[in-house]
Amino acid sequence: MSVSELYGGLRPRAFAIAYQMLGSVGEAEDLVQEAFLRMHQVEQRGETINSPRAYIATMVTRLAIDQLRSARAQREQYIGEWLPEPLATEPTPAEKAETADSLSLAFLVLLESLTPQQRAAFLLREVFEYPYPEVAEIIGTDVDSARHLVARARNHVRERRPRHYASRRQREELAQRFFAAAQQGDMSALEEMLAQDVALHADGGGKAPVHKQPIFGRTRVARALSKGIPILLRRGGRIELTEVNGQPGAVAFDEHDQLIGVMELDVADGQIQAINSVANPDKLQHLAKVGPLGVLLLAGLRSGDET
Repeated sequence: MSVSELYGGLRPRAFAIAYQMLGSVGEAEDLVQEAFLRMHQVEQRGETINSPRAYIATMVTRLAIDQLRSARAQREQYIGEWLPEPLATEPTPAEKAETADSLSLAFLVLLESLTPQQRAAFLLREVFEYPYPEVAEIIGTDVDSARHLVARARNHVRERRPRHYASRRQREELAQRFFAAAQQGDMSALEEMLAQDVALHADGGGKAPVHKQPIFGRTRVARALSKGIPILLRRGGRIELTEVNGQPGAVAFDEHDQLIGVMELDVADGQIQAINSVANPDKLQHLAKVGPLGVLLLAGLRSGDET
């Protein structure tokens, strides 16, 4: 197998691990490049790598653990709420709704409350379906410790995200009605689709005009959306629906056709539980560079997609 074929076959899974560990597209891409560089250096020394797949997964995970530890101090200095960088992903089949939830912005934010090692163990086992012996080897521990890390992380996640997952059709239909009501400024219609304790989270990074604190409650959230989105449209901007991190969402453009925001809907139990909006221009660069609609399609982000 050629170097390019090897890279092409291993990169999707490597990027998926790095992104779900770090929540940053740029950092994930850099980390994956570093992992492949190290593998190349090992081979250049004449050493044998029996399983490139295992080597890259191990290297990416360990580099991500180290980077995540240092990133936490930086995020404490972040202006306003911190959200992961969004991805516009391929449409998710109905039977993969629960798997898609593991890619959602809300889920990635929840993982921030785990230790880096817990996060790695949980993702490797629960999302990417590595057996416990491989999980233990990748993160550098024994099998019993790996099981303990996964169990603690799993309990933490389940306590905070009980869900009845909606099908793809249900999610898409709700999103279409939601964004239509938002563009019309129909506050009453918006309230009907929002959960009672819905939360609106916005990440501007101090570089875009957004609320620095989350907005809670269907009335307050509906009021904010019924005012903000119509103003954008009156100024010549537009909203286009897409799938964001495996969930229904939309991209927003200003009157100059510049990408200015990405919004993701967290849908469960027949209602919108949370809305995550990313407007920090630093976190939108990777989307703005890809095509006229700023849509980035990435494969390999789910456990069944590895070549």
